[in-house]
Amino acid sequence: MKKSANWGLFLLLLLFFTSSTSSAWFGSKHKSSSSSGRIRSDEASSSSSSPFLLNRFRSGSAVVFAVHGNVYPVGFYNVTLNIGQPPRPYFLDIDTGSDLTWLQCDAPCSRCSQTPHPLYRPSNDLVPCRHALCASLHHTDNYDCEVPHQCDYEVEYADHYSSLGVLLHDVYTLNFTNGVQLKVRMALGCGYDQIFPDPSHHPLDGMLGLGRGKTSLTSQLNSQGLVRNVVGHCLSAQGGGYIFFGEVYDSSRLTWTPMSSRDYKHYSAAGAAELIFGGKRTGVGNLHAIFDTGSSYTYFNSNAYQTLISLLRKESGGKPLKEAHGDQTLPLCWHGKRPFKSIYEVRKYFKPITLSFSSNGRSKAQFEIPPEGYLIISNMGNVCLGILNGSEVGMGDLNLIGDISMLNKVMVFDNDKQLIGWTPADCDRVPKSRDVSI
Repeated sequence: MKKSANWGLFLLLLLFFTSSTSSAWFGSKHKSSSSSGRIRSDEASSSSSSPFLLNRFRSGSAVVFAVHGNVYPVGFYNVTLNIGQPPRPYFLDIDTGSDLTWLQCDAPCSRCSQTPHPLYRPSNDLVPCRHALCASLHHTDNYDCEVPHQCDYEVEYADHYSSLGVLLHDVYTLNFTNGVQLKVRMALGCGYDQIFPDPSHHPLDGMLGLGRGKTSLTSQLNSQGLVRNVVGHCLSAQGGGYIFFGEVYDSSRLTWTPMSSRDYKHYSAAGAAELIFGGKRTGVGNLHAIFDTGSSYTYFNSNAYQTLISLLRKESGGKPLKEAHGDQTLPLCWHGKRPFKSIYEVRKYFKPITLSFSSNGRSKAQFEIPPEGYLIISNMGNVCLGILNGSEVGMGDLNLIGDISMLNKVMVFDNDKQLIGWTPADCDRVPKSRDVSI
């Protein structure tokens, strides 16, 4: 799912295709795919391919990136990746709801939005249409290959934002927590035709796909033996935070729940959850939830949302809060006697929410959402509810845990063990080495 400062949900639809009418120059500059899936020999550590060094990685190294942005008013989080030869910096929005990492690309570019950096100049190391990475984007082995030497794709979002491009390999310069810098050749998308229906969309160089598929950076790093197939993040309520590939956490300190084996596209909990408000059961259960950094806010299905709204309105009675109908920041806002400056001024008027996940009748995993995990202070000084009605934006019965409800938590998505974990944490403190405890 795509990050947006707007509160409408953007469900990601991946539509991949092959076409002989590409406006890019890729057709004439294909290189052999034999370099796919290798560490470059000209990397910072020339001994990177040695058994000793690979054993160092397999023993549990990681890559950590500082994150910039916030839920409100910025409305998105991004990281800086250095890609290409020579390496150049690019700002990428982080999205655990999709797999493909792509950059706006000078191939040349038919339609590109404003970017913080010059457009990416692509390598000529194309991914062939019948490559396993291309097949993973199609989610099927039965797809047409009119141009066998290249993998064309289109990524579409429900807000009609889209990116059209070609899959290729290039070099990522990565600093590992064991002190080694490597230039790792991995796949990314060269997006040469973007559609941004919202002219106020924030400038971005591209998207960082952190999902469960083979094209995600986590899977590609794991396939080269560099990290375990684990991705996680820690987003600070103050803004910023970090993401990581591999292990930088003490697993004994996390609460774990199984990952769904049926939903291979998203980080979904296997068990259904029960909604608890202020420590009391609400009678709302059987909630199926996914965790997704591609949404700033959290979405409940209609039943859970209406129950929550009823409880919040009941709790706000007799308190110095009145609904602020003139504030359109989010659907439900309250004002006080004077403008609020911080969420901590009003958290005392609200109760915590808990999603209690079950797992085959075993002990339940409690995902706690404190008031600061579902409220924001608008630019008008009002307090607004950051949980929205997903049924109104086409989500049906699905529930989505967005950035706001994952703040000040280490979130871990362990694809090897098929587990989702979390624990409260200081997300302002970015780990510098694998020995750092978070």
